Amino acid sequence: MEYHEPIENLSQEAVEYHRVIQSVKEELEAIGWYNQRADATDDQTVKSIMEHNRDEEIEHAVMGIEWLRRNYPVWEEMLRTFLFTETPIADHQEENSADELSSDQSLGINNLK
Repeated sequence: MEYHEPIENLSQEAVEYHRVIQSVKEELEAIGWYNQRADATDDQTVKSIMEHNRDEEIEHAVMGIEWLRRNYPVWEEMLRTFLFTETPIADHQEENSADELSSDQSLGINNLK
């Protein structure tokens, strides 16, 4: 696995977090590959296999995201804000930015001391 800091400087928690993030990234990449293959083929059997494989990878990616949600509150907060709503996606970000600015006038930077 690729780390940006020496692994000996990382806690076990940071290593596990990175492991899950990497796995989710790999699953998302595989989803894209299988989706392209399903779209490109004219063979209905191959298409069905590729769509099945794609959907299995989606399951794996979601399992990793669920682990992140259960272990890191900010993941839960963001997922609850954006998923399973009918509000236009970009509107959530604008509302959150406006709320942060009006509540502390810091643009979310807070005190850097």
